[in-house]
Amino acid sequence: MQLGVIADDYTGATDLAGMLVRAGFRAIQHLGVPDDGASSDADVVVVALKSRSIPAAEAVEQSLAAARWLRARSADRLYFKYCSTFDSTDRGNIGPVATALADLVGAERVLFAPSVPENGRVVRDGDLFVHGVPLAESPMRDHPINPMRESDLRRVLAAQVDEPVGAVPLAAVRDGAEAVRAAVADAGPRLRIADAETDGDLDALALALADAPLLTGAAGLSAALGRVVLTRDAAADALVLPDGPAAVLSGSCSAATRRQVALHRAAHPAFEVDVHRIVAGEPVVEEAVAFVAEHLDERPLVYSSSDPEVVAAVQAELGIEASSLAIEAAFARIAAGIAREGVRRIVVAGGETSGAVVNGLGVRALAIGAEVDPGVPWTVALDGDRVGLLLKSGNFGGDDIFDRSLDLTEGSVRA
Repeated sequence: MQLGVIADDYTGATDLAGMLVRAGFRAIQHLGVPDDGASSDADVVVVALKSRSIPAAEAVEQSLAAARWLRARSADRLYFKYCSTFDSTDRGNIGPVATALADLVGAERVLFAPSVPENGRVVRDGDLFVHGVPLAESPMRDHPINPMRESDLRRVLAAQVDEPVGAVPLAAVRDGAEAVRAAVADAGPRLRIADAETDGDLDALALALADAPLLTGAAGLSAALGRVVLTRDAAADALVLPDGPAAVLSGSCSAATRRQVALHRAAHPAFEVDVHRIVAGEPVVEEAVAFVAEHLDERPLVYSSSDPEVVAAVQAELGIEASSLAIEAAFARIAAGIAREGVRRIVVAGGETSGAVVNGLGVRALAIGAEVDPGVPWTVALDGDRVGLLLKSGNFGGDDIFDRSLDLTEGSVRA
């Protein structure tokens, strides 16, 4: 194992793993802290948690357990993966988890590098930009669970920890790895937000951190490690997805996913999940499963993706936690139900929805295949029924990704 990764959600984990598979590395993704006998036979082993939005103390506990499992299997280099939009609450969980991991491995400095230039996320002067728009003015401002109303990541992180937060300016990054090492070797804060606008900037950071026991960032920095630090021992085998019917499950309310849902609905049968009916105890899950079974050969869509105004109204009426848990529980049961009906490839949109789906299917580990779009790879369950899963972050993918990803797999085409 060349890299042991602790990821704070399932789609973020596949994002990172897919980029490293693209570079020729072998990757396994575990869902939750693995059992002692779980496989670590890969260049990159990812432990994916659902820890982004849970209480900070729980996130720390789970992340430390994952780190100890990886370290017991010779992971000398740990990577804490969070979203490129730095999704978190005012109290965590990025800061508390990172500092706990740093204490575990004895890291004297911790850099935070969420930039992913190919996905339009860059950090300049400590501010995070999403496709050229400051984070606080981007669609993430209205995220239903973790709304991001501050673009300066130093302020975001400082609110989560009891220590100062510094920076690694772009000028130092552009001067190369030695300059980065010198910039973080001073007597300043232990925690630093790193500027990066290009893949070359991330390469400089990766080289500077090559021997660090802990790295933190989005998928961009891990991809840089693959380019300039890690070594390939053998080419990764192509992943073959199972034959059989396919379906799409979407719980994300991001602007990108709403466009994807609208395009798919125009060409395929669609069933909308109504949270009010779920809370009222109506048989929404059973209806959704029956709907998919009726349209098995038509790539049916089951969705709950609504405009921000609709989501806000539902949350105001039912409560944020109650509405979110109701939707997640429904998608978990729908996933299990459609698998029993014979669905063998499932495209899932949304990080929380992806977590619910794999938990509903009882999947504990995934083999990672090639990407359909940057950060969106096909995967295959390594336990239980052999189901192909494409777990897509809400903001990722082209408008036609649902059909395009399924086109790639027809007739057991290699993904």
